[in-house]
Amino acid sequence: MKKPSPISPVWLLAGLLTAVISSQPLFAAEPEPLKPIGEGRGIHPGRVVWVHDPEATDWKGPGDGHWWEPQHTRQDRVDEMVSKAIRSLTGATTDAAAWNQLFRFQNRASGKGDTGCKPGEKVAIKVNFVGFIASMGSVNPDTYEIVKNPDYMNTSPQMILAVLRQLVKTAGLREADITVGDTLTFFPNEYYQLIHREFPQVQCVDVAGKFGRRLSKASAIPIYWSARPKDCATDYVPDWFAEADYIINLANLKAHTGTGVTLCAKNHFGSLIRTPVARGYYNLHTPSFAKEEAIYRPLVDFIGHRHIGGKTMLYLIDGLYAGVHPKDPAPRHWNMAPFNGGWSSSLLAAQDPVAIDSVGFDFLYAEYQEPRSRGVDDFLHEAALAGHPASGTFYDPNHADAQKRLESLGVHEHWNNATARQYSRNLGQGQGIELVPVSMAKTAASTR
Repeated sequence: MKKPSPISPVWLLAGLLTAVISSQPLFAAEPEPLKPIGEGRGIHPGRVVWVHDPEATDWKGPGDGHWWEPQHTRQDRVDEMVSKAIRSLTGATTDAAAWNQLFRFQNRASGKGDTGCKPGEKVAIKVNFVGFIASMGSVNPDTYEIVKNPDYMNTSPQMILAVLRQLVKTAGLREADITVGDTLTFFPNEYYQLIHREFPQVQCVDVAGKFGRRLSKASAIPIYWSARPKDCATDYVPDWFAEADYIINLANLKAHTGTGVTLCAKNHFGSLIRTPVARGYYNLHTPSFAKEEAIYRPLVDFIGHRHIGGKTMLYLIDGLYAGVHPKDPAPRHWNMAPFNGGWSSSLLAAQDPVAIDSVGFDFLYAEYQEPRSRGVDDFLHEAALAGHPASGTFYDPNHADAQKRLESLGVHEHWNNATARQYSRNLGQGQGIELVPVSMAKTAASTR
């Protein structure tokens, strides 16, 4: 197994160059609404839950401390957001019943039978700490303190804590059987201490493995890019993914100057033990940033790999504080209703990886310019129709040679408009997406 090359700032320069090039993009036509493609996944196929709670975020902006400090992001409200999300997603009346349904559905889909989570089984939580990537200099490698861009839109420690509380206190997992992190980044003290104080046995994974963190290493399980590139080093699944029985994809709600959006699928750029443009490896930026349609998209391979998307039981998008990567050093207030100049203060949840990124796309498209470039939602078309995509790609990331095509990885469509925010299943018109909005006005505590 060839070891990955050291982390280099080259990938960042490539991303910034792409951002400059894409500052004058070829804009796409307005997305055609209510035209579902693919097959919905989940207990309720194609269901995406959107929880909005403006009371969760009490931060005035840069200069008012930092948004991730406990006095600015209310842990009790975020806990309730996650609780309502999983119950609305499954239809369960309690959190415990919701987790039981989620584990059982995943095991049935994986061919393990109608069984829940068993003692000793492991869960990996993939977060998005792109603001802490080692080559960016935001974290001091000698102290693990944040030294630059402290208000960048990383996955919030409050959302991580809320998920850990659910897994340990409600679903009954042992702390030591849970890993959380991002392969190319530091897990800085400011975030780590909030989590480690409450869950000292949870393994926090990062790029260096210092100060109690676990070093992220490559496993022996390969990833094969369906473009079948020649003369490229083989990529391998991270060891903590390989040993996990279940994965939770905890992404962020961000626009992106290169790819237009960065959601659950692109969160897996941090699921490799190398940068996307590392020398000697297949350059993931080239097909991902391309302003074209009906072309090969490597994000489909992440979703379809048996040890990545194949193990993922729950997709979450942390939308407490949204912004644009990489140009925004801090989140932006949102103008569209119902945000009306406040923070996005949201959480999206789904079992369908295509549906949740489709909804995330629609929100970002309504608020920002970056998602309006041509080809931004092409990966969703390719994933929804992975068995017979418009590009003609034989998607099979699980074999060295194309042997078994992926089937549809989920359902994709666009909502009717940014005001009503309804999809085909909401309107009783077909087998598309169902968006379930949950407003977090003053509510009673959930039934745990």
